[in-house]
Amino acid sequence: MEIIYAFIIGGIICAIGQFIMDKFKLMPIYITCLFVVLGATLEIFGIYDKLVDLGHMGAMIPISSFGHSVAHSVVTSVNEKGFLGIFTGLFENVSLGIGVAIFFAFIMSLVSRPRG
Repeated sequence: MEIIYAFIIGGIICAIGQFIMDKFKLMPIYITCLFVVLGATLEIFGIYDKLVDLGHMGAMIPISSFGHSVAHSVVTSVNEKGFLGIFTGLFENVSLGIGVAIFFAFIMSLVSRPRG
């Protein structure tokens, strides 16, 4: 049953993005930014955690999960360290993911040839 919920939640998130792209003729980068901000906003109000509990990886794979991760780490760090947690929490939990993405992008740039 978890697989079905993951498929439904992930499908709904992606369908919303596709609908916004088609309806408003936005470029994908705007949808990406919108979903990161939306994921962070839903995390601040405690809604995204409920989506993760229901949809598991269906809610964790789309780009909105990055906003959720950033906001979650900041909120957790602020609760532990106070105001200074705004700055430290931003980089604690998401730095590994960003570092891995940069590393693999570099490797792929060495391996592949650009078309031109």
